[in-house]
Amino acid sequence: MDEKEILKIVGMFDEILPKFPDGRIDYSESDAAAVIVIFVKFKDEILLMKRGEKVREHRGVWDAVAGYIDEIKPIRQKVLEEVKEEAGIDEENIFSIHIGEGCKSVEKKINKTWFVLPVLVELKSKPEIKLDWENTECRWVKREEIKNFDTPPNLVQMLDTFKS
Repeated sequence: MDEKEILKIVGMFDEILPKFPDGRIDYSESDAAAVIVIFVKFKDEILLMKRGEKVREHRGVWDAVAGYIDEIKPIRQKVLEEVKEEAGIDEENIFSIHIGEGCKSVEKKINKTWFVLPVLVELKSKPEIKLDWENTECRWVKREEIKNFDTPPNLVQMLDTFKS
């Protein structure tokens, strides 16, 4: 599933799901959602963020920067918004953005189907991370250390799709 196909799915959600006052898709009561999972990388480390208690799903687990794809807009724009919002990373510090192959993931434990688009963002320098309300802490870890953290399903496998 590429970027175009994910946006087509978002378009279908846009037609059938309710909207927030600002026009974004409200996935609150839906058993399916389109999301972006952004792996922020500096040299050989990946940024993991611990999700807080105020988020809807995956409370208390370690995750990449992630968010609902709740508007029909270019993925690159969504990536820039999410890394700025959740980690305080400015576009000027981004060396490259790689959009991966999307996938469908069924999480039986919470009865939710995710349409996931993984993205790898490589940075020019290691920033000071500025957390928003969604996360309580963060750590820079090596790829092989991620398995030692409680993460959402398939997080390591998504990251591994970017191995060259």
